[in-house]
Amino acid sequence: MATVYDVDANALIERAAEELKKAENIKVPEWATFVKTGQSKDRPPVTLDWWYSRAAAVLRAIYAKGPIGVSKLRIKFGGKKNRGHKPEQFRKSSGKIIRVILQQLEKEGLVKYTDKGVHKGRVVTPKGKSFMDKLVTVKK
Repeated sequence: MATVYDVDANALIERAAEELKKAENIKVPEWATFVKTGQSKDRPPVTLDWWYSRAAAVLRAIYAKGPIGVSKLRIKFGGKKNRGHKPEQFRKSSGKIIRVILQQLEKEGLVKYTDKGVHKGRVVTPKGKSFMDKLVTVKK
């Protein structure tokens, strides 16, 4: 049986985004149409449903690398800032977007905060694991 690690990440994120649109606790905030996703970006996202794609990508990242915190997710979704003639520098992505998405995923019951041992951060719940595993087996 295929797992999240075996399938194409982009296809999985697209399928997860479509399913997350149906979730009642995951909604696009009104301010999300006006914000950039990080310092390295010049403009806000063009696609209208980018929020769900980012939520699906966050869920996949937690599944693959969890327990993981907001800081590591900011690094994962960051990019290089164009500084004109000067060399590019890495910049983290927006923390507010990631925090709100994590709160929504927690309300939906797909992720939870763990405080056990040295590793603190968000992990996927059994409901979230089955959600992702079902998307892997679905043929498009």
